[in-house]
Amino acid sequence: MSEPTVYRNALELNSTLAEYRLEAVLGVGGFGMTYLGWDNHLEKHVAIKEYLPGDLAVRALDGSVVPVSTDHQCDYLWGLERFIQEARTLARFSHPHIVRVNRYFEANGTGYMVMDYENGESLSQRLKRAPLPAEAELKRMLMPLLDGLAAVHAARFLHRDIKPSNIFIRANGSPVLLDFGAARATGGTRALTAVLTPGYAPLEQYGADGKQGPWTDIYAMAGVLFRTVTDQNPPDAVGRLQGDSVPQALAAARSRYSEPLLRAIEWALQVQPEVRPQSIADWQAVFAAQAQQRTASRAAPASTVRTIAAGAWETAARPVSLRQPQSPRGEAASRWPRLGWAALLAVAVMVAFSWYQHRPLPRENMPAAASPDPAAIPAGPTAAPAPASPGANPRARLSRPDVVPDRAREKVYDEFRRADRDGDGYLSPTEVDGRFPVLAREFLRVDRDGDGRISQDELTELRRLQFEGRRPVTSRP
Repeated sequence: MSEPTVYRNALELNSTLAEYRLEAVLGVGGFGMTYLGWDNHLEKHVAIKEYLPGDLAVRALDGSVVPVSTDHQCDYLWGLERFIQEARTLARFSHPHIVRVNRYFEANGTGYMVMDYENGESLSQRLKRAPLPAEAELKRMLMPLLDGLAAVHAARFLHRDIKPSNIFIRANGSPVLLDFGAARATGGTRALTAVLTPGYAPLEQYGADGKQGPWTDIYAMAGVLFRTVTDQNPPDAVGRLQGDSVPQALAAARSRYSEPLLRAIEWALQVQPEVRPQSIADWQAVFAAQAQQRTASRAAPASTVRTIAAGAWETAARPVSLRQPQSPRGEAASRWPRLGWAALLAVAVMVAFSWYQHRPLPRENMPAAASPDPAAIPAGPTAAPAPASPGANPRARLSRPDVVPDRAREKVYDEFRRADRDGDGYLSPTEVDGRFPVLAREFLRVDRDGDGRISQDELTELRRLQFEGRRPVTSRP
C-alpha cells in the first residue's frame, strides 16, 4: 500500500481557514495550491485555491506566504493583486460550464478563491478509463466548454492552462472548466513566470514577449481534442518547429473520426498563432458548418446534391440511347458480363476507400486564420474541366452552360491559375482576398456547394453571370 502524498508547502490539514476546515490537497500548480475544504456555515464541500507562486514565494513557519527575497517582493505583490482581481472577475460569471467562484479573501499574506467542489472525474481520468470516445460524445463535451471559454474571453481574460486534468466531467455528464489560477487579463503588460504544460501550451507561452490571446486557449483546447482522438499526448510546440507529427497522428485517427473534425483540430493546432482561429466564434463556426452540412446531406435528395456539386458550365448533355430493347434471351446472355464488371467495380471502390482512409491530411488546405468563414477548411483538388466547343454568338454561348467560348474560358483559367498560389486546384478565402478583393465580399454566394473554397467551375460560373448582368445565387439556404 503506497504512502499518501505529503505536500510540504501546504497549510496544515484539519486546520481552519476563515470558516473553512481544510481536509485535503486536491492539486498543486505553478501559481498555487488547491484544497478540499468544508464550509462550516453551509455544511458542504468547497474547493479553495491559494495564491502561492513557487518561483516567487515560500511558506513561512507561521503558515503565512512571503516572497523568497526582497528582489521578488514587487512581482509577488503585483501577482497577488492580479489574483484578487481575477477572482473578483470570475465571481461575476454564472456559467454552467465554468467553475463557480463563490468568494475571495486575503489571509496569511496571500489570497484565496473559494469555488464550488464538483463531483465526478477529470477528463484525464475518464480517458484512462475509457479512451477514444465516440465523436458525438466528444462534441457533447466540447461545445459547452467553448461556450464557457467564450464568456471568459469576452471579459478579456484567458485561462492559459487548459488540459485534460483541468476539465471536469460531472456525475451527470456535463463538463466544467476548472483551475483558473493561471488566468490573466489579455491586456496585461506584466507577466509572471509562465506556467505551462508541454503539449498543451502554444509557442507564445514559452517567451515573456509572446503575444497571447484567445488563440492561446484555442491551441490548448485543440491539444485536449488531439489527446482525445489519438490516445496520445500532443507534441511539444517548440519541438514541432523541427518536425511536426501532428498531421500523421490525426490522419491515423480517420478510421474513428470524421475528416472535418480532424481538420478543425489541425487548424487550431497550428504552431504559428496568426494561422489559428483568432476567436472561439471562428472555431465554433467550423463545427456549426459541419453540423449544417450533415443535416443538408441527409435531407437533400441525391439528384439535388449532384446538381449543387456539379459546375454549371461543364454539364454536358448525355446522348439518348437509340438501342432497341433486348429480348429475354439476349438480356440473360448479357447478365454475366454485367456481374463481372460489377465485381471489378466493387474491388476498385474498396481499394480507393483504403487509400483514402490512410492518406495524410492535406496541409495546404488548412483555412486562413484571418477568415472567420467556418467552411474555410477545404477538401482535396478536382480535375480541371474539359474544354467545350465554341459557338458563333458570344453572348448566346455564354448563356448556355454546356458551351463556353475558348477565349473567355482561357481568360478565366489564367486568372484562376494566378490566384491559386498553393496549386491545390481551389481558391481559399485568403487567395480570393489577395487576388480578387471585390470577389471576397461575395465569397459565400460564389461558393455554391458550400465547401469553403471556390473551384474553377464556380469562378467560371461567376464570370458568366457577370457577363449576363446577373448576380451569383448561392445554392445553400
